[in-house]
Amino acid sequence: MPRLILKPGSRPPWVGLAAAVWVQMAAGSGATFPLYSAALKSVLGFNQQQVTILGVANDFGENVGLLPGYACNKLPPWAVLLVGAVACFLGFGVLWLAVTETVQGLPFWLLFLALVIATNGNSWFNTAVLVTNMRNFPLSRGTVGGLLKGYVGISGAAYTVLYSMMLSHSASNLLLLLTVGVPILCLVVMYFVRPCTPSGEDSSEHVHFTFVLSTSILLATYLLVTTIVSEVVSLTSVVKYVLLATMVVLLMSPLAIPIKMTFFRANSRRNSPLAGSSDNLIQEDSESTEKEPFLTHSSSASYLGSLFDEDPTDMEILLAEGEGAVKKKRKPRRGEDFKFGEAFVKADFWLLWFVYFLGTGSGITVSNNLAQIGFAFGAKDTTIILCLFSFCNFIGRLTSGSISEHFVRSRTLPRTLWMGVAQFFMAITFLIFAISLKHTLYIATALLGIGTGFQFLSISTVSELFGLKHFGINFNFILLGNPIGATIFSAVLAGHVYDMEAEKQGSQTCIGPDCFRLTFLVLAGACGLGTLLSIILTVRIRPVYQALYASGSFRLPHTSSSDH
Repeated sequence: MPRLILKPGSRPPWVGLAAAVWVQMAAGSGATFPLYSAALKSVLGFNQQQVTILGVANDFGENVGLLPGYACNKLPPWAVLLVGAVACFLGFGVLWLAVTETVQGLPFWLLFLALVIATNGNSWFNTAVLVTNMRNFPLSRGTVGGLLKGYVGISGAAYTVLYSMMLSHSASNLLLLLTVGVPILCLVVMYFVRPCTPSGEDSSEHVHFTFVLSTSILLATYLLVTTIVSEVVSLTSVVKYVLLATMVVLLMSPLAIPIKMTFFRANSRRNSPLAGSSDNLIQEDSESTEKEPFLTHSSSASYLGSLFDEDPTDMEILLAEGEGAVKKKRKPRRGEDFKFGEAFVKADFWLLWFVYFLGTGSGITVSNNLAQIGFAFGAKDTTIILCLFSFCNFIGRLTSGSISEHFVRSRTLPRTLWMGVAQFFMAITFLIFAISLKHTLYIATALLGIGTGFQFLSISTVSELFGLKHFGINFNFILLGNPIGATIFSAVLAGHVYDMEAEKQGSQTCIGPDCFRLTFLVLAGACGLGTLLSIILTVRIRPVYQALYASGSFRLPHTSSSDH
């Protein structure tokens, strides 16, 4: 007897991707900590050690995403975004009350907890849009992952522009924007971030992604130039508002794709492997195994990103077993769907975790200490250095997705290869820092920013090795390497070495290459180890990529009925 399966939606996924851009720009609020940390220190009377501890809270809150990773398989995307908005409102609201002294005498532990909750909202935002869009664009995972994480990378620059041009360098105004403005923005766009008919092999898709990537690079360049100009030139109010309006227009540019598709309809559904009836309800014959995707394919390849399809009942499974369609339940193979517990015991999962931990941990150490590094090397103004690192980090996140996507399709080269290549050049850059070559500060900063951005290829790799069904919790566990790396390499190693050298100089501010030389040597060794581990991982998973991309595009893994 025919039965009906409810599809996740009939609208194209580009509207959701355009909405995700705005969510990701909002999700970079963790990068604003340096903008209001001085106010916390002066208004509340904190010492530098307490401010450093709050910085650790900022990193942990932003990157501990196991709960949203689990929730994304239980809740629709709008609900996940709603939780993030509430966390943002409550956490930053407490900080705003403290900085404005509306409520006095708040204990340090409460501010620590508030900052963890506030920045953890970013994890809910990231998880909702990444999981949804990776499932909506399963054939372009590297590009989508790099694009969305890239927007998070440049959001700090956008906040800096708002902080200097619209908020008058006021920490209290910034915290009010984060408390009220970010939740309102997410509430406005959350309806559009939802599962859609997955994008297939469409000739226009490459053109559309090229357009979005180009506009994102234009936006990043614009923010970098605007930040530098605003620091060296006094701008009038009219010019400031014009610059802000231009930034908003660039942020809205991805909407041009669904608008174009609305007025110039292309018959793209014919090219989609999911093409079929235009109705949301598809009639399926239970006797045809070709029309039973849950019995033949893994969601890593067959778009089972939607959790809204009805699962077969127990009776249907028993009937399938009796007919020979299902003989024995087995453990998943690489490229299929892994639950978190199943992925957790795999060597490839932990190899990927350590590669990401070593690469991102060393990169975040530079990011967290970039102002002190600049002063130690004699730079009078570190604003440009901070902007340069953010810009190059964005370029690394963005180009890594496009480059890896090209080579994974043309040569079936795993994305982890490029993580290793980036860490190799990061190791060389750390050695340049350690031996204190003149006139290399800006070049080395740029190289480290790009290399750190390449480490986010781990997100696409997780989806390809362990599937999309439980992608949320799997990739969020990988992201734990970021705050753990920040704690070990930055708070413990770099902070201790810096204070030790400053004590030798009899000053609170350390000047000279010795301030970070030992730290740079250790980080060079860490990236060298990361390069070696990435090579081992690449060799191990190369057969998986050859199976998935042998035809030049993502294809379904061939599984026999006995496999299920």
